[in-house]
Parts: sequence; C-alpha cells; structure tokens
Amino acid sequence: MTSTIPATLIPGDGIGPEIVDATLAVFAALEAPFEWDTQVAGLAGVKAAGDPLPQSVLDSIRSTRLALKGPLETPSGGGYRSSNVRLREEFKLYANLRPARTIVPGGRYEDVNLVVVRENIEGLYMGYEHYIPIGSDPHAVGMSTGINTRQGCRRILEYAFDYAIATGRKKVTVVHKANIMKALTGIFLETARSLYDDPRYKGKIEINEIIVDACAMKLVLDPSQFDVIVTTNLFGDILSDLVAGLVGGLGMAPGANIGTDAAIFEAVHGSAPDIAGKGIANPTALLLAGAMMLDHCQMPDKATRLRNAIDATLNIDKIRTGDLRGSANTVSYTQALVSRIKNG
Repeated sequence: MTSTIPATLIPGDGIGPEIVDATLAVFAALEAPFEWDTQVAGLAGVKAAGDPLPQSVLDSIRSTRLALKGPLETPSGGGYRSSNVRLREEFKLYANLRPARTIVPGGRYEDVNLVVVRENIEGLYMGYEHYIPIGSDPHAVGMSTGINTRQGCRRILEYAFDYAIATGRKKVTVVHKANIMKALTGIFLETARSLYDDPRYKGKIEINEIIVDACAMKLVLDPSQFDVIVTTNLFGDILSDLVAGLVGGLGMAPGANIGTDAAIFEAVHGSAPDIAGKGIANPTALLLAGAMMLDHCQMPDKATRLRNAIDATLNIDKIRTGDLRGSANTVSYTQALVSRIKNG
C-alpha cells in the first residue's frame, strides 16, 4: 500500500478553484497519494484573515514542504506585497523552473522543447527601492538596488547544470548582461565560467553563454537553438513568458518554485477574474505543474501518464477549451482527460 504524501493545497482566486478542482480530479484518476491540507490565500486570505498570505498557509507549507497553488491576486492598495514573492522569500525557493513544450501543433513554431531555469530570490527583485524628493516632487528620482551573491549564483547554476544532466538535456545556455551590468550580472557570468571545468559537468553537457537581448532575438528566430536556459531573476521572468508564447501562451505554461526545504507548483498565469465562474478556464497549465509535482515526488510513471493523456486529449480526441479554439468547457475537458487516464 502506497503511503500518503502530505501536501498543502491553495485553490487561489478567480479561476483558481476551478482549475484546482480539475487537477484534483486528474490526480484521483492517477491514484496520486497526496493528503491535502487546504488553505486560503490571496483575496480569499484577506477576507478570511486580513492577510493575502495568512500565517496558517506558511505553517502548513513549513510542515508539508510541498504545495500546489492556484493563481493568487494581490489586493490593490493597502501596501500588500505580492504573495508569490513572499512565498519565495519565506521558503528560500531559489529556483524557478519553467518548461515550455509544443503540445498543440500548427502554431508558428513546431517541436519546441526547452526549459528556463530562473534565479528566484535575488537580483532586482530584492525590493530595495526608494524615491528621492526634489522640490515639490516627492517622486522626482526613483532608485532600485539589485543584489546577486556568489552563493546565490552558484546555487542556481549548479541546479541548472544538475537538472540538465539528470533529465538528459544536452546544452545549458547561460544568459547575462555582463557587458553593461558588469557587477550585478558579471558575478553571475563569472561564477558560471568557474563551473565550466568542474568535473561534475565537463564533457557531460555543452555549456555556452549569450547576452540577454541576443537571446530574446534568437528565441524568436529559432527556439530549437536552446535546450536549458539559466539566468538571473529579472531576465528569467521576461524570457520565461517569452518562451511560453512560443508554445501557445501562459495557458500552457507550468511552473515550479524549488528550494532546499520546500517546493511549490503552480500555473504561472493570473487569476483571470473576467472568466471566473463561467466554467471555461483551461486547466492545462496547472495540470502540467501537477506532472512536475509528481516528478518531484518520485512518481515519474504517473507524471508520464498525465502528460501523455493531455497530449492525447488535445490532439487525438481534439477536445480543447476555447482558448485553444475548441468548444470544451473546464468540466468536459477534465472528464475527457480522466477517461484517457483510466482507459489509455
């Protein structure tokens, strides 16, 4: 008998509860042995506890060290910080993993299959910002300080290199802007170069480097040039959305936030309040994040079954939600996916 795996479940805001319900139905069909501790956050957290990230959520993740999360909306006004950023900082989720794979053919690009590994807690996202008033203008000058540490650079680079080797990838591209930001991203490139001759990596993967603007151009021209991309926080944020666009948009983009002591899996799109409750949301991004969660929990067979079922439902059964030019709603798409999992 398979022992259960404790995990925190955060349904989130907007379409979050709908796509989370779809993912739970699929996990049940896979007999994934998660034991869920359901918590509220985002706008639901504000309503329940006056905080978009209540202490009970943090306590739960600290206990389970594993979470599946729907999209969270950060309330406007009131000085609230992004719950996603707070989660990354609280649990030191230093690696953001964003795979992009062509599932539905016929788009501008075919056979895209690459991964962006983004440093998640340093760089310009540290939040060290302030204004300098001049005369009657309190916001006359805006300043921001980015910080990259040697330890942080080494940690994310080693994660990317190790990930590439473990998953059979062939090449890692280090993306930087060290020609201009000589200290902030120079330390990242310098640290990468110090690892090129490390016996753990030399001869096992190809490692190259590219300036971020050239990387963006080459991704649009021919994404097959890339396999694994590793980069700093801001560049990773931008490039991971660009890469999602190569395979159909954020509705097809899963994400994982990995740290030493916790891992949180999510769809990277927003809460889409304009379609919440209409039953038309596409749960594919969160389902693919669920497959990453299964891989993380050493259940690769179930992860493969899930990915294969998604491929078959979309491309053989031709059951797709409206954003993929189909007519299925969230429930009918989920039912078709569950049928595929159970019947092959």
